[in-house]
Amino acid sequence: MKRFPDGFLWGAATSAYQIEGAVDVDGRGPSIWDTYTHTAGKVDNGDTGDVACDSYRRWREDVELLTELRLNAYRFSVAWPRLFPDGRRVEQRGVDHYARVIDALLERGITPVVTLYHWDLPQALENEGGWLRRDTAERFAELAATCYEAYGDRVEWWLTINEPWIVGLLGYLHGLHAPGYRDDVRGEVTVFHHLLLAHGLAARGSHGGRIGIALNLCPHYPASDSPADAEAAFASDGYVNRWFLDALYHGAYPEDMSARYEEAVGPLDFIRDGDLETIAAPTDYLGVNYYAPRVIEAVPGDSPWPWRVVVPESMRTTAGFTDGVARTEAGTPIAPHGLTDVLLRVRDDYGAPPIMVTENGAVFPEPLHDARRVEFIREHVSALHDAIAAGVPVVGYCHWSLLDNFEWKLGYAQRFGLVHVDHATQRRTIKDSGRHYARIAAENGL
Repeated sequence: MKRFPDGFLWGAATSAYQIEGAVDVDGRGPSIWDTYTHTAGKVDNGDTGDVACDSYRRWREDVELLTELRLNAYRFSVAWPRLFPDGRRVEQRGVDHYARVIDALLERGITPVVTLYHWDLPQALENEGGWLRRDTAERFAELAATCYEAYGDRVEWWLTINEPWIVGLLGYLHGLHAPGYRDDVRGEVTVFHHLLLAHGLAARGSHGGRIGIALNLCPHYPASDSPADAEAAFASDGYVNRWFLDALYHGAYPEDMSARYEEAVGPLDFIRDGDLETIAAPTDYLGVNYYAPRVIEAVPGDSPWPWRVVVPESMRTTAGFTDGVARTEAGTPIAPHGLTDVLLRVRDDYGAPPIMVTENGAVFPEPLHDARRVEFIREHVSALHDAIAAGVPVVGYCHWSLLDNFEWKLGYAQRFGLVHVDHATQRRTIKDSGRHYARIAAENGL
């Protein structure tokens, strides 16, 4: 058996907008995702998160599912518009809700891993400029301080921001996520910076536990042996990975990618003196969301960047996509070795911070007997063990996702859950993959 370290955290992950529903209950204000999903044509099948998995009301049932799955960790996010309906005023009913959830988890021996921002910006703050505006980072610091004050005596593991690259890429460049802007390269990099600044401001706060950020990291491989593809793979790595990791751990943006942005949009004058020092505030661990590698082919003259992602014929693929963007008609590659590679890279290039795999999962349509997800979990847990055996300090693994939930632009068509949800009745049924994952967690090994 491949044993994992004592005290290893085995968890599942969710986010507030994707599961809670109850968007107008107990004083919750609208978020940018409420607005986006109610804009005609934005989301597949006209789906919204108005009900989602109804977890705001059914949270006790979901906590019992975690217990039945024998998990000792649960990564979930607080809903910013539930805590600050207008971005500034605290709603005590929202604060109390998450206190009850945290207490129930702890009573069952389940460690809460709390994400402060999983994409549900209050619409009131978006009306003032959203993440394009520096002040939003200050408002986020207020959210963080409120949560630390309310839950810091019970929460050990905090995550500030989830996947800042996706927020900019899909929300400002491709228009596939809220707030739905397109082709705004300057807006994208501005948002990247303000999200990282928000993280730094929150990381400096007194949180009473361990704090990190969740980055979606993609190992990069050139599509061929050509120097052009190798150069393009390095450049794309600067866009996806190094832009965030260098800022967090080296206190500077990578020079090559900074030059690309300046050539495309002019001076990056939204970066102020002292910002990088704030962004590089000490953290306790790094959250890594891993879904797939990026195999890069050079495309000279392409806009905005001279490369594209390809899926080699040698890679097996799922029937769906993991980030809302169809990479190819075949789907997203299943590449467990990429998880090992990216964790080794973080160890080698960024001082071996403790790592929690905060998301890893895949779309499979089978409602209950999901043998392919069982295989996916086994392969990726094995790849994770390989990284640990090579000296990477991994503290936990959270599978995405606990429930079949609202999958952003893809609505309810794509199913990631260990637990099947009948969205007509809200009935929950643990899948074969959930039962199998429960055995791995209980045995602390594979």
